[in-house]
Amino acid sequence: MNRWLVNRFVQSPNWNARKRPIRMVVLHYTGMQTAEEALERMCDPAAEVSAHYMIDEEGIVTSLVSEENRAWHAGRSYWRGESDVNSASIGIELVNPGHEWGYRPFPEAQMDALLPLLADILERHDIPRANVVGHSDIAPARKQDPGELFDWGRLGDLGLALEIPAARMNLFYDNPGKFYLALERFGYDITDGRAAVTAFQRRWRPGLIDGEIDGEIGGILFELLLERDTGRAR
Repeated sequence: MNRWLVNRFVQSPNWNARKRPIRMVVLHYTGMQTAEEALERMCDPAAEVSAHYMIDEEGIVTSLVSEENRAWHAGRSYWRGESDVNSASIGIELVNPGHEWGYRPFPEAQMDALLPLLADILERHDIPRANVVGHSDIAPARKQDPGELFDWGRLGDLGLALEIPAARMNLFYDNPGKFYLALERFGYDITDGRAAVTAFQRRWRPGLIDGEIDGEIGGILFELLLERDTGRAR
């Protein structure tokens, strides 16, 4: 970690040893009314929750758990065959009240702090862009964060996450099962099919989130799988 990217260090007791090499970054929102409330919770042993970093809306970056340790941010989750996401990832919490307390856009100061931190993490750990995910991507039945207002397109443009592809064609699947299988092949847990579709829309087509399979998201998924299968989606 480059210490110049971090403004303060507050040690959370909520961590244990990793069992996997680091190969993912998971982005969250705190979903609490204030940054102070979120920080207090992540430092409360009884809460059993933490993250490696928290970034508030003024762009202050707080380190809570050393990257070499396993923070408790992902919960029950799955991505591309990995079910111990906490062991395999670095978790970054973005202060935002979330959908329960008045969800709002992520301020420029917050994004300006996130981008260099994320770039540094990806470079040091050689993390593929495809493994920069949101909490809703890895736990679609439980989570919505960081949500549809998060600027994934900006991360994609900077090479810090996969770019959001345009659907060059509408692609309709013969039945929902075929779409779910394609979604699973891309990386999602499809145990709850509608929740997985909703999470996919929230990430890749935030303008319309209805949990319904349609030709546009079929086309977007096709483009993502094409990039993956041709080796361009690292």
